[in-house]
Amino acid sequence: MDIPKIPLGEWVDSFVAWLTIAMAGLFTFITNLIDGLLDVIADVLSVGPPIVLILFLTLLVTYTSRWPLGVFTFISLLLIDNLGYWDSSIQTLAIVLLSGLLTIIIGIPLGIWCAQRKTVQNIVTPILDFMQTMPAFVYLIPSILFFGIGVVPGIIASFIFAIAPTIRMTNLGIQKVPKDLIEATNAFGATTSQKLFKVQLPLATPTIMAGVNQSIMLALSMVVTASLVGAPGLGADVYRAVSQIDVGQGFEAGLSIVFIAIILDRITQNLRTPAYRHVVKPKIAFSIFAFLVVVTAIVVAIPKEKDAVNENANGIGAQTDYEIVGIEPGAGLMGLTSTALEDYQLDEWTLLEGSSAAMVAELQKAYNNQEPIIITGWSPHWMFSTFDLKYLEDPKGSFGGAESIHTIVRKGLEQDAPGAYKILDQFSWEPSDMEAVMVDITNGMDPTEAAEKWIDANPDKVSKWTNGAQTGSGQPIKLVFVAWDTEIASTNVIGKVLEQNRYDVTLSQVEVGPMFAGVANGSVDGMVGAWLPTTHVEYYNTYKKDFIDLGQNLQGTKNGLVVPEYVNIDSIEDLK
Repeated sequence: MDIPKIPLGEWVDSFVAWLTIAMAGLFTFITNLIDGLLDVIADVLSVGPPIVLILFLTLLVTYTSRWPLGVFTFISLLLIDNLGYWDSSIQTLAIVLLSGLLTIIIGIPLGIWCAQRKTVQNIVTPILDFMQTMPAFVYLIPSILFFGIGVVPGIIASFIFAIAPTIRMTNLGIQKVPKDLIEATNAFGATTSQKLFKVQLPLATPTIMAGVNQSIMLALSMVVTASLVGAPGLGADVYRAVSQIDVGQGFEAGLSIVFIAIILDRITQNLRTPAYRHVVKPKIAFSIFAFLVVVTAIVVAIPKEKDAVNENANGIGAQTDYEIVGIEPGAGLMGLTSTALEDYQLDEWTLLEGSSAAMVAELQKAYNNQEPIIITGWSPHWMFSTFDLKYLEDPKGSFGGAESIHTIVRKGLEQDAPGAYKILDQFSWEPSDMEAVMVDITNGMDPTEAAEKWIDANPDKVSKWTNGAQTGSGQPIKLVFVAWDTEIASTNVIGKVLEQNRYDVTLSQVEVGPMFAGVANGSVDGMVGAWLPTTHVEYYNTYKKDFIDLGQNLQGTKNGLVVPEYVNIDSIEDLK
C-alpha cells in the first residue's frame, strides 16, 4: 500500500524534547530526591563491616523463613564478600529496595483506587498492559534525556517496569474480598475508610504481598539493563563481563544476583506469616528491626563536618561534580581513560560507565544548556560535525597516538568466498567518508539507506574495493559490529557493497568481546571495526592466532577526553 509513513517517531521525539525543557525543574527535583534517598539507603546498608549486615539479614531470613534458609543466607553473603562483590551488592540492593519502595508507595494506592473506581480501572489497565509489554530498553531512552546518565534513570526505568504487578494484585485482592462481608460492613454503617482498612486490606494482604514480591523480583531483573545508562552494582559487573567475554566474572556476578534474589524473595514471601512467630510475635520482631533501621538512617543522615578543601568552587571539577561521562564498561577507551586518571593523579574524578548512546544524550543535553561536560571521545564521529568540540591535550600520552581501524576475517573465508574476501581486503576509505554516512544516520536516515546513498555518490571508491573480485552466488556472509556510530556506518556500507556483488549478507550487533571471539571461532565471517594498536589491543592479542588481519581500512582515528569549545580548559592537566 502506497501510504505515507505516519511520523510517529518524530512526534514522540518532539514531545520528549518539549518535556525535557518544560519539566526540567521537576526532573531536577526528582533526580535530587532519588539520589538523596539512595545515598541514605546505601549508607544504612554499609554501616560497619560487612558482617554487620550479613548477621542482620541472616536473623531476618531465619525469623521469616526458618533456620536452613538463614544458614544459606549467611553462607551466600559471606561468599559474595569473599569474591569481592560486596560493594556492588550493596549498590544493587539499594537500587532494588528503593525501586520496591517506590512501587509500594505509588502502586498500592493506585491499585486501591482502581478497585474502588471502575472508570479508573478502565483507564489504568491498558496503560499497565503497555508498560508490561514494552521492551524495558525503551524506558531507558527518555530516562536518559530527563534524568541524565547514572543511577537515577536506571531506578526510574526499573520502577516503571516493575510497578504493574503491585497495582494489578492490589486491585485483584480488594475485588476478591467476599461480597457478603462488604454487605455486612455496609449494614453496620461502616465508612469507606473503615471498610477499606478494617476489612478489604487485611483480607487482600496476601494477594498484595504477592504483587509486591513480583515487583521486587522484576526490579532486580532490571539491574543489568539499568547498567546501560550508568547504574552501578552487580549489573555493571555482568555487563562488563559480557563485553570482555570474562566467563568467570560473569558467573560470579550472576551468582551474587541469584543469592540476593533468593534472599529478597523469601523475606517478602514470609513477612506476613513468619516461621518463628510463635517464638517472637511479629509486631515485636519487626518493631525491633524497624527501630534499628530508622536509628541507623538518622545517624548516617546527620551532616558531618567536612574538612576545608582549598579548591575553586567555580573550577571545572566543581562544575561537573568531578565526573567524566564514559561509554560501555568493556570498551578499550574506558581502560585508556582509567589509565589517564591514574597518570594525571585525578583521584577525585569518577568515570561514569554507560553506553555510547547515553554519553551522546548527556552531551546533547549539556550542549543545549551551555553547561560544562567532559566525555570520552573518539574520531571520526558525527558529534564533531554536529557540535563544536575539542580534545583536551594529553601531554603524558595516556591515550596513545593516532590509531587505525582494521578489517579482520575468519580463517578459511578466502577459500569459501574468495570474492567477499577480496572486497573486504580492498575496503578502505577516509574519515570524511565515514562521517558523511554517520551524519545521515544521525539525522534520521536508516543505516541501510545512508549506506546506499554514499555508495551511489562514490562509485569510483567502491569500484576500487570490488576490482578483480569474483561475483558471489548467494553465499552467506556474516559480519559483526559494535553499536558505535563509526562501526554502524562502516559495516552497513561494506555489507551493502557485498550484497550488490550477490552475497547474502547478515549484520549482527554485539559487544566488543563477542565481536572478536565470533570471528576467531568462525561463527561469523568478519568485521571492519578493530581499533588498533590501542583501543582493542587486549582482544586482538587474545585471539590473533585464530583470525586473519587484512590490515587498515581507515587511518587517522583518535581517542581522548573531549569538551565543548565553550569550556575554558585545554589540557587534561587542567582537571587537577
